[in-house]
Amino acid sequence: MPLSFTIEADDLARLAKILKQEENGKELRKELSANLRRASEPARDAARSNIMQMSTGGLPHEGEPLREAIARRIVTEARLTGRSTGAKVKVKRKGMPRGFEHAAKRTNRQNWRHPVFGNRNVWVTQIGRPRWFDDAMRANAAQWRRAIADAMNHTAERIARKVRR
Repeated sequence: MPLSFTIEADDLARLAKILKQEENGKELRKELSANLRRASEPARDAARSNIMQMSTGGLPHEGEPLREAIARRIVTEARLTGRSTGAKVKVKRKGMPRGFEHAAKRTNRQNWRHPVFGNRNVWVTQIGRPRWFDDAMRANAAQWRRAIADAMNHTAERIARKVRR
């Protein structure tokens, strides 16, 4: 899903670098990472709620229902090094039912076409729930930014208190 925003990624990278130099930097980095993931949870929960609201054909099949599989694989991640420094919400592709690794991407569209299982000559159009993921990220963007900035400030304040001692 291409939607993303940054919270002064350079500042976050600088903060991570400072944490490496601190005596208890490993502990502070772990705490900052946990706080960044926690800050992303409302967006993750909104995305899970949105995909579960997608209508279903209700046809019987074996295995885990697609909506539940997608919802279960929506996760938050925090990264403090490299080019993609920051927090993100993503859908893990591995382990999707019936080998449908791109299920989240496809259901985020109005519809998609695919061959009927077992008969490559017959194609069907399946209906998705347009922008279920994108809308969840946009709706939570301001709250998400604030929570990430708060997590960074909390860690910076802990470092500053330690330096003042």
